Amino acid sequence: MNIALWIVAGLLALAFLAAGFGKVSTPRAALKEKGMAYVDDFADWHIKAIGVAEILGAIGLIVPAFMGSLSWLVAAAALGLTVTMAGGVIVHARRKEPFIPALVLGVLAAFVAVGRIWLAPF
Repeated sequence: MNIALWIVAGLLALAFLAAGFGKVSTPRAALKEKGMAYVDDFADWHIKAIGVAEILGAIGLIVPAFMGSLSWLVAAAALGLTVTMAGGVIVHARRKEPFIPALVLGVLAAFVAVGRIWLAPF
């Protein structure tokens, strides 16, 4: 189980790093041109804040595992990303946009959270 949790956490970290850096470094108009029409529902700073949360969550999935007494932060980061993706599912569903990618990422983040809390804690 530990190996599966590491693999999922690593893949999630890569996905959230990419998504977060994209939101932080790309202007809102360019994000809309790339097919992210949901940016119309948010102010610029909201998009940047979501990006920063995704970056911090990605770091939190990996780094605390190597810090001994701070390893509980892995589960906390996974729970935070689960909540973030729940919000993403709600936004996309309201806009009648595909929400399956956000749902899958949220379920995987929940798997890591549950796994690190109960199944294979550090």
